[in-house]
Amino acid sequence: MNQLEKKFIDTIIPEMRKRFNIKNDLAVPKLVKIVVNVGTGANDDKQRAMIEKTLSRITGQKPRVNKAKVSVSSFKLRKGMPIGASVTLRGKRMYDFIDKLVNVTLPRVRDFRGISKKILDGQGNLNIGFKEHTIFPEIMPDEIEIVHGLEVAIVTSTKNNEQALELFELLGFPFRKEETNG
Repeated sequence: MNQLEKKFIDTIIPEMRKRFNIKNDLAVPKLVKIVVNVGTGANDDKQRAMIEKTLSRITGQKPRVNKAKVSVSSFKLRKGMPIGASVTLRGKRMYDFIDKLVNVTLPRVRDFRGISKKILDGQGNLNIGFKEHTIFPEIMPDEIEIVHGLEVAIVTSTKNNEQALELFELLGFPFRKEETNG
């Protein structure tokens, strides 16, 4: 059990039960999974292999190749062509990734002032997009051939933004202080 998972069990669950008057530990909102997704959109096999390699290095898990479900002639896309890669993290790897994301990766983002509270999707999930994959500590700068973006979707068991926001703040996510004018 890593530090974040231990913190979740020891301090976050009792705090969430107290704040939202939840009677049962199992009803407390928790992290369900994290999906790290990269859209390649390219027909180049070398580029796709490089993206899969960096994604597996970032997450510690082999990525799943996503294929096109329908053909789109204007994009020169045929059904079954590989168009991306994704990794779904659960359990220990999920908590390790969250710990790394909050404590190492987000502080490395240039001009980072915090995550906007507006990016919660209304269902209690958080989606963060990165323009460059180079901010992750596993990526060596001298090995970079192409720079690509990626998306991190953090799925929770809650169904509203209020509880999810509280959960993310207790987990240590750095949210932006919203300024009010007037």
